[in-house]
Amino acid sequence: MPGTRKLGRTTPQRRAMLRQQVTVLLEHGRYETTVTRAKEVRSLAEKYITIGKENNLHHYRQALGFITKEGVVKKLFDELGPKYADRNGGYVRIVRTAPRRGDAAEMAIVELV
Repeated sequence: MPGTRKLGRTTPQRRAMLRQQVTVLLEHGRYETTVTRAKEVRSLAEKYITIGKENNLHHYRQALGFITKEGVVKKLFDELGPKYADRNGGYVRIVRTAPRRGDAAEMAIVELV
């Protein structure tokens, strides 16, 4: 089935979870989650890093509408955008790790390249 993964949540819950995970990734540079969530977060994070490469008011407001912390948006435009200015995509890496102990879910580390 094409499109986004449902991740076992309603649309508002899923959108809120993905917003938070993208914010954490951009703030800290890496975190651990399930492989399925990581694949969804990668596409969104790469979209907003691409937006951060062009520093103008319209893009800044678009990022503020999705990313939950204003300081992270500032970091996106001041640090991450210039850092990836000469790179055409591929800003996020997913590294699979050991299965989670409780339910054996496939885990992965999501990090900025």
